[in-house]
Amino acid sequence: MYKLMLAVIWAAAVAAVPGLAAEVPRSVAGFTLGRPIESVAGRVIMETALPVRYMENLHEVEILPTQGFKSGLVAFGTCREPRSILRIKLKYEDGRIEFFEELLRQFKSRFGDPTEYQGDPFRVFISWKWSFSDAHANRISLTLQHNAQDEEEKIGNAVKLTLHNGLEEDARCFKENQPERREALRQGRATADRPGAPAWDLFVPK
Repeated sequence: MYKLMLAVIWAAAVAAVPGLAAEVPRSVAGFTLGRPIESVAGRVIMETALPVRYMENLHEVEILPTQGFKSGLVAFGTCREPRSILRIKLKYEDGRIEFFEELLRQFKSRFGDPTEYQGDPFRVFISWKWSFSDAHANRISLTLQHNAQDEEEKIGNAVKLTLHNGLEEDARCFKENQPERREALRQGRATADRPGAPAWDLFVPK
């Protein structure tokens, strides 16, 4: 009886946490969140590693040609758990809307309905997001996108997996252990160049 009560309590707790009852995705195309970047050293171009703008604790590398995918970027941390994969962004080789719709059906079949819609109302840019929590309190998001013509996003179909708590912990570690050099430089330059009156000619489009 006691074990039955525990089972009922656990089932209720699982149902109360978004994404916990569904399968929690961690890998796509052989790239896995939380694994060291060295685990896929033969599938990425390490020479392309660059800091992510405004998230300098993250470094991104390009993937080598992978069956079914046109391109991709794998991001790894540099502080909390150095070189641990925290984000995977891949673009599918097939950019058709029909392929996206089949992908969406497959995603729903495995992970249930998306948590939220992040695209535009005109469906020029379609983006569905799933949010998950696993038994270790990891927060993972899965995003499936189709872009018909939004120039600010990659055209075609793309998938993204993100380990959010890993991103946050690595950013916190980086901030605590790195001097704020960029901000100091920015403030110093702003003070030196500050004019006595607004330079409206710089502010108004021509």
